[in-house]
Amino acid sequence: MSEEVQEKIVNVTINGKQIQAPSTLSAIQALWHAGYPRVKSVGCLEGVCGSCRVLVRKGGTAEVKMALGCQTLVEEGMEINFLVFPNPTHHTYDLKGIPNSWEVQAEFHRIFPEAVKCRHCHGCDVSCPKNIEVERGVQLATEGRFREAGELFVECVMCNFCMTACPEFIAPNHVGLFARRATAYFLFRPSNLIRRLEQMRQGQLTVAPGDDT
Repeated sequence: MSEEVQEKIVNVTINGKQIQAPSTLSAIQALWHAGYPRVKSVGCLEGVCGSCRVLVRKGGTAEVKMALGCQTLVEEGMEINFLVFPNPTHHTYDLKGIPNSWEVQAEFHRIFPEAVKCRHCHGCDVSCPKNIEVERGVQLATEGRFREAGELFVECVMCNFCMTACPEFIAPNHVGLFARRATAYFLFRPSNLIRRLEQMRQGQLTVAPGDDT
């Protein structure tokens, strides 16, 4: 004879509302369970993942963490706040306007001039709810290693946490998106060759005629 397992009900605060919900539910599901039919900035309801950004503080602790509402299970005493902030609009480009793959790195630095100013503070890594090596991805992109950079951002959901955490306003997630798009659009030459050409373009590397090095 099997016994029915009783769900554990927990008390949580979401967007300032005191609610009760089973501990098996996510933050979004807990709101729905409490009778709130829709949550602002739940992107999956509109076909776009990544906008259910939340700040979470567990009961009895002072530490606040960034997370995604769809992946955060409610716990007793937990406080959750959904965040709403705009996407950056200052990075615009058209890959069709780049004549060939030799020009991609130069165009990247024109579009994302702040990328080389990374302070290596690790704020983007800490804020990423998908545990992506965000800082390394930006570094790879600045070196012209777009395929490698793009691979690091495969699981990026464009939540913009890394952008808000960056003191240089780099918008790392958009760097990753550029890297993925460029990789798919162009047949890249070896990244070390592209990097050398960019150094020559910027006057950082001088090659004398007949120099084979």
